[in-house]
Amino acid sequence: MKNYIGIIIIVCSLVSCQSTSQSTIVSVNGSHIDVNNTLYTIKGICYHPVPKGSPNNRSWATLTQDLALMTEAGINTIRVYEPIDDIKVLDEIDQAGIKIIIGFGYNQGGKNDIKSGTFIDYVNKYKSHNAILMWELGNEYNYHPEWFGDDIKNWYKEMNDAAALIHSEDSNHPTTTAHGDLPDALALEMSPNIDVWGMNVYRWDNPEPIFKQWKSVSSKPMYLSETGGDSYMKITKAGYEQGENQKAQADAAKNILNKVFDNQDICSGVTLFSFTDGWWKAGNNDVQDIGGYAPNSTGIPYDGAPNEEYWGIVDIDRKKKLVFDVLKEKYSSLSKTKK
Repeated sequence: MKNYIGIIIIVCSLVSCQSTSQSTIVSVNGSHIDVNNTLYTIKGICYHPVPKGSPNNRSWATLTQDLALMTEAGINTIRVYEPIDDIKVLDEIDQAGIKIIIGFGYNQGGKNDIKSGTFIDYVNKYKSHNAILMWELGNEYNYHPEWFGDDIKNWYKEMNDAAALIHSEDSNHPTTTAHGDLPDALALEMSPNIDVWGMNVYRWDNPEPIFKQWKSVSSKPMYLSETGGDSYMKITKAGYEQGENQKAQADAAKNILNKVFDNQDICSGVTLFSFTDGWWKAGNNDVQDIGGYAPNSTGIPYDGAPNEEYWGIVDIDRKKKLVFDVLKEKYSSLSKTKK
């Protein structure tokens, strides 16, 4: 009898482990995203946790703390700029009830990147994991034709071919991209295999015009893959004083999020930039520097300057900024039926 009980326990354990790794089905339903046939609204954040002093190496040392803060804020989706090749990290994110938009870069040294084709190995390895929401190809590459022989058409072809390969291997998760602002006719024509269009949109504190612009050119789902403002004012402007200014960031986020969720008939949500300040971006990685550069960044509220190391909803030590409560209030106020 003891042997039978042992076998039962082992079998049950195996079934339990398998069930935690079974993917949900993410699909496109007209202009919206469904998860298991239920409308999914992206209440998200961009996430690239680099500790003090690091040159740009992610660390998962604060993952448990970060996920607790995200859960408190009502975040249901994180967007990462490179794949997470650690099952324990993916499992912990899943256990927190959060899904991931996995980003693939074009050239990442032949590891999980588009240029080498190794991205598809990652897709096949993790396509059954419950945490996966979408596969993202590229981030604002339309701003960098110089990376593709000075002809952006080369990128659109690579992106579309990569999306087709994903479709052939994984029918349960859409393909997406993070395009710099509204894709033009060329981008749309050359990229029929992109299922959901993410757009990095910095139009001051009012992205609303892009929703009508999108509706006029496509019936596919879209979401804002990056938007928001930083907490440093390079100059005094629009009533906000020069220097560190969390109120400017909070006010901008509030206005932006209101516009996003006022347009849910078109927009599937947002991954606000960003979870934590990134001290690696602009200078000495051991201190928080003023400055930095981002392409097409004149639309940053309210000074037109990105100040790349001041974008977090929490600072590098995970202390909440004013914008954290703005995000929490907005995300938590959305219908409980919309994950």
